[in-house]
Amino acid sequence: MTKTRVIAALIMAPVAICAILFLPSQWLAAAAALVFLTGLWEWLRLTGIVGLPRTVLVVLNLLLMVLLVWASAGSMVLFQLAALVGVGFWLMALLWLRFFDFGAHEESSARMLKLAASTLAIIPAWASLVLIHAGPNGHLWLLTALTLVWAADSGAYFAGRTFGKHKLAPRISPNKTIEGLLGGLVAGLLTAGVFGWFAGVQLSQFGWLMLVSAVAVLASVLGDLFESLLKRHAGAKDSGHIIPGHGGVLDRIDGVLAALPVFALGKEIFGF
Repeated sequence: MTKTRVIAALIMAPVAICAILFLPSQWLAAAAALVFLTGLWEWLRLTGIVGLPRTVLVVLNLLLMVLLVWASAGSMVLFQLAALVGVGFWLMALLWLRFFDFGAHEESSARMLKLAASTLAIIPAWASLVLIHAGPNGHLWLLTALTLVWAADSGAYFAGRTFGKHKLAPRISPNKTIEGLLGGLVAGLLTAGVFGWFAGVQLSQFGWLMLVSAVAVLASVLGDLFESLLKRHAGAKDSGHIIPGHGGVLDRIDGVLAALPVFALGKEIFGF
């Protein structure tokens, strides 16, 4: 399984990096929409939505993306607002994690909240990706935002395996540790510093970049934990099986969903 994971990663990473660096923003937006909507498809399965309703909900989210592009008319204000909505949702999701049993059963009210959560996670993350990429040096800044999440995930894994003793959220994700969180934070900040330098961050803005990156790393952990909560509720090990050795698409983008709105909004506020 480890060999399969490595091979899949060696294929996916270069494809993603080349798309970020060389595709125009409109084409990257289309490619990202395909990836994010696939994640949404898996999210809906975890909430117990299958068959025609599942397809209808994915199409409605696609139409929402199209409407967002059409209504923007060259302005990025709507994308900025979407990023703000995303940050607000993940703050509420933090409270959701505090009450593990909330939404664990199949009553209609809980299901509706999980359905709303799917759109509030997917659409703002996609809008944030477009917002970052469409800005000055956007391809490098988007690469910075994504690589800091990937580095934090890897750093957390190795730090957790080596030093992990104190559980972070044992009921939601038993393997995550506080030591892993700190290791991921260090790895993410180091990566953000290096890639931010290539993206053109000014020395006067470097502190703001580190602050935003730290919050983005913490947000990525929140996204990971929230997806773990959905899987615990559904009794599923993975969100899907589309990626050999890695599970589903949602398993790969859960941290990104929460980190992108934070990074995009922070970048807009502090201007780096």
